[in-house]
Amino acid sequence: MTGRKFWAIIIILLIAVIITGGIVAWQRYSPPHPIEISLPPTPELNGEVNPAELPQKIDINRAEAWLLEALPGIGESKAQAIIGYRQQNGGFKHIIEITEVDGIGPAIYEDIKDLITVGD
Repeated sequence: MTGRKFWAIIIILLIAVIITGGIVAWQRYSPPHPIEISLPPTPELNGEVNPAELPQKIDINRAEAWLLEALPGIGESKAQAIIGYRQQNGGFKHIIEITEVDGIGPAIYEDIKDLITVGD
């Protein structure tokens, strides 16, 4: 066998080993198939509202700043103003009192009134 044939066979064998190894690795380490999750159908409620589907309201007397910031029109500074107001005044007695906080007027109140509540 000549030197060229020898090296050609070696190269072909190396290529075959690399391809075979790649196929084995691809089959072994390919990501698993996605899991399909299906939810059971929601039962009819005969016109009643299921309380578990209603969004939870934010208690403006207890909420931390990050939660208050989730309200429309309430950024970091207004959230801090709400916290400062309730610390100075002992909390809100009714949600309309939030309009007494600097920067929160009737327009913002209209946007958030259905999303907030006051606790003890």
